[in-house]
Amino acid sequence: MAVSRADLLAWLNELLQLNYTKVEQCGSGGAYCQILDSIYGDVPMARVKMSAKHEYEYIANFKILQNAFKLKKIDKPILVEKLVKCKMQDNLEFLQWMKRFWDTNFGGQGYDAVGRRKGAPTDTPATMAPLATGRNSGNLAIGNRPGGKTPVGGHRTGSAQPELVRNLEAQLREMSTHLEGLEKERDFYFSKLRDIEILAQQQIETLEADGKDDETLREIQKILYSTEDGFEVPEGGAPVDEEETF
Repeated sequence: MAVSRADLLAWLNELLQLNYTKVEQCGSGGAYCQILDSIYGDVPMARVKMSAKHEYEYIANFKILQNAFKLKKIDKPILVEKLVKCKMQDNLEFLQWMKRFWDTNFGGQGYDAVGRRKGAPTDTPATMAPLATGRNSGNLAIGNRPGGKTPVGGHRTGSAQPELVRNLEAQLREMSTHLEGLEKERDFYFSKLRDIEILAQQQIETLEADGKDDETLREIQKILYSTEDGFEVPEGGAPVDEEETF
């Protein structure tokens, strides 16, 4: 029988000494890594980012979990691309599976969760909120208030307006943090593509020096240098610095 969300969270927080309030927060991957560590005691928790805030950090945590599954020969697919979106249903199903696996394999030994992560902070990931939800969305219309309309130039009573401003400011800060994370994620994957570009170019030059060629490497270069429609370099445009590539 599936365990309820409330029971899962109570078990998770007690086992790992966390303060999770939503199953979705498991999408950062850190809790899953430590559940497995509580069983085997050899997951590299020093590399796990328990306070991960951005998707590229979540992915890094799941990479550690995937490696641990492979090492322990655990035949369970990890749908990383879904879990890192912090959706409730995907993480609920995976957490329920982790709980069943833990029930079957945990040996009853004591587990020092805080010690294993060396006291690392465990801030939980937040989910993005829409710009206007619930009753606040109605307050965006000028002059609207419960019970009627405020005349033009009239006095607006109560604290609805300051509260709305505070909510919008909080959402703006969260969106700025999210944007910063996306920029870091972009740079993270760009650096990987750059490494692939350099490696492919070096190998092609080595083969050409020996009078050889590699069609696969040529295809990889085509992909790396391809452009979207409308983003082609214009003819007769400004010359590109010879040292600049990609």
